[in-house]
Amino acid sequence: MFYGETNVSIDDKGRLAMPTVHREPLAAACGGRMVVTYNPFETHCLLLFPVAEWERVRDEVMGLKSFQRAHRELQRKLVGAATHVDLDAQGRLLLPLSARQVVGLERKAVLLGMGTKFELWNEAAQRELLQQPIDEAETTEEMRSLSF
Repeated sequence: MFYGETNVSIDDKGRLAMPTVHREPLAAACGGRMVVTYNPFETHCLLLFPVAEWERVRDEVMGLKSFQRAHRELQRKLVGAATHVDLDAQGRLLLPLSARQVVGLERKAVLLGMGTKFELWNEAAQRELLQQPIDEAETTEEMRSLSF
């Protein structure tokens, strides 16, 4: 289970050093093999999945009937753009240039552990998103039943 917010840097070659707290769990879960793809629901954000979790998500998404346009768009953005990446000996991932360009990732980014996956955000976009509270009109019944 991955959680936490970490400010990270992306070097000139497009490498992201995975925070040390996540390296051992990733090694155990997937041998450091991950998949990076677009977040189809948020701009300025990539998704990083351990391979086993990615395969589960990929199969579920590809099981959707491609007759519907929304299904095709989800399949295209999530599966069509997916790239396998491996942690190197120094715990770094090489992020695809095209993915970095599309979401606007430069030197500074934010890595969020989101349970079974990570979100990698453009730092300014993530900060702006955090400064916007969830509108009460957008809350769901499930959210209102939470007790924290």
